[in-house]
Amino acid sequence: MNAGAREWTHYHRAPDLGVEVMRAHFVAHAYHRHSHDTYSFGLTEYGAQAFRCRGGRHVSTAGLVLAFNPEDPHDGHAGDPAGFTYRMVHLDPEVVRDTLAQSGAARRGLPLFGEPVVDDARLAARVARATAALLTGEGPLAAQEALDALVLAAAGHAAPDRRAPARGCAGTLAVVRDLLHAGYAGTLTAEDLAAAAGASRFQVYRRFRERYGLSPSDYLRQVRLRAARRALATGRPPAEVAAAVGFADQAHLTRWFRRAYGITPAAYQRAGERLRARRTPPI
Repeated sequence: MNAGAREWTHYHRAPDLGVEVMRAHFVAHAYHRHSHDTYSFGLTEYGAQAFRCRGGRHVSTAGLVLAFNPEDPHDGHAGDPAGFTYRMVHLDPEVVRDTLAQSGAARRGLPLFGEPVVDDARLAARVARATAALLTGEGPLAAQEALDALVLAAAGHAAPDRRAPARGCAGTLAVVRDLLHAGYAGTLTAEDLAAAAGASRFQVYRRFRERYGLSPSDYLRQVRLRAARRALATGRPPAEVAAAVGFADQAHLTRWFRRAYGITPAAYQRAGERLRARRTPPI
């Protein structure tokens, strides 16, 4: 039996709650360096997951929690020959903000997690509970309660984000970033980015990677993948989505989608179809 045959994933999207969850087991699968526009909390159940994040190398073993801030670049692969099993919760930052405000725990700025691996049994239990409530279809009330408990438990490990606004060089690079967001569906060249920044392509590459943790091409691919997720969630065919967001073809989209998210575009789409089916009243 090959490694791929021993791998599995379960994925669920709940857009009304601003959350996506996954439970998976990987042996050979390796995540390409990427980031999410969400807060992402993971619980390693079995084995070890090795990854790079925030300039360091880390390992999450059974019982430890992963805590990624929005836009935290990271990769990931099995740190054990038998692979690893883990759960993941991806929460919209606005959900986190609203939960803290309604609970009376509002703070200046959104929380910012200083360490990507947290050893806290209570937080681990909250991640497990939230994923179970959503993956087993316990209903919106149970899911909301589980997510609220997770946010409050996680906030205890974070500080407010008081980072200074970008200026100077960082502000110039924001122009490059905006160009990548605006033109992701077309063809962008290194010269296009250099012209927008008023710098050489070598300077743009080096400074952009230092500022955002990804090369311009990796960042562009990430923007395309996020656009693909949004389009797939509406039910558009993967082949059509691939062409619309700038991938060469459906196979190209599928390959990178799995490297970034651990599932195929079709599996991601089916997760939403199951959700719609459960909400459809019987005839």
